[in-house]
Amino acid sequence: MSSWIAAGPRGLLAITALATLALGLLAACSPLTLLNGAVPDDASRVTAGVAYGPLPRQRLDIYRPPAVTRAPVVVFFYGGSWRSGDRADYRFVGDALAARGIVAVVADYRLYPEAGYPDFLRDAAMAVAWTQRHIDAYGGDPARVFVAGHSAGGYIAAMLALDGRWLGGAGSSPATLAGWIGLAGPYDFLPIVARDVRPVFGYPATPADSQPIHHASLHAPPGLLLTGAADTTVDPRRNSVGLAQALREAGACARLVQYPDLGHKLLVGALSRPLRWRAPVLDDLGEFVARPCPGGQGE
Repeated sequence: MSSWIAAGPRGLLAITALATLALGLLAACSPLTLLNGAVPDDASRVTAGVAYGPLPRQRLDIYRPPAVTRAPVVVFFYGGSWRSGDRADYRFVGDALAARGIVAVVADYRLYPEAGYPDFLRDAAMAVAWTQRHIDAYGGDPARVFVAGHSAGGYIAAMLALDGRWLGGAGSSPATLAGWIGLAGPYDFLPIVARDVRPVFGYPATPADSQPIHHASLHAPPGLLLTGAADTTVDPRRNSVGLAQALREAGACARLVQYPDLGHKLLVGALSRPLRWRAPVLDDLGEFVARPCPGGQGE
């Protein structure tokens, strides 16, 4: 911000014009293509297509900061209503985390109709357990592994962190996580309104324990819940605010950050180089990874 002020009125006008142009380009072409196109080729060391299981969708990419060892690790799951998405589309997320000295793992998981609830949770748990076992070979610290996700991926991150069935089934445990990060995740969405999501969860026979909010407990790993107040896709008050409150009432550490002007997609887009000026999402995420729960339980 200080460099913007130092630029003077003309500099501010130029920056505003460039920002407007960037947003216009986002609307005119594939947003993810544009965001990934802004990542320098030498920004991080990338190991792509690592298998964490035998199936084609059980693959992950690893982004390593240059010359780091025992760095914190974030395993990231993308959104797409559990029906779409590809790890290659989130290169900008791996770049953002690596720029903060974090080893980033961006993982695929099976999607509907190939798989529904809870199969994608089993895949994600396998990816996290694989990371904990092998990430030291890529400069990461297996004792500082965080799980994170946006939208449907935020749901996955929350369920892995709060419901011990999934990591337990992969030979791990939520207690081994350093923390979890949810960006605009749906954590309390019964009854399911979105028709395209209903078959993913077998609605109306969706079990109540499929909802992260029902797993809030004192033993939850530290959590960071990020949301945009302008989100019209996932209700921020019912989901992020509601889960943060439930975790705090249970005595767990839960930090809630709301950005006044961000919508659903722009929240994760703000991690990218062209859009970081929109909100300090990357700063807040990096601060949490560095100090997950400085205020103690029930922060």
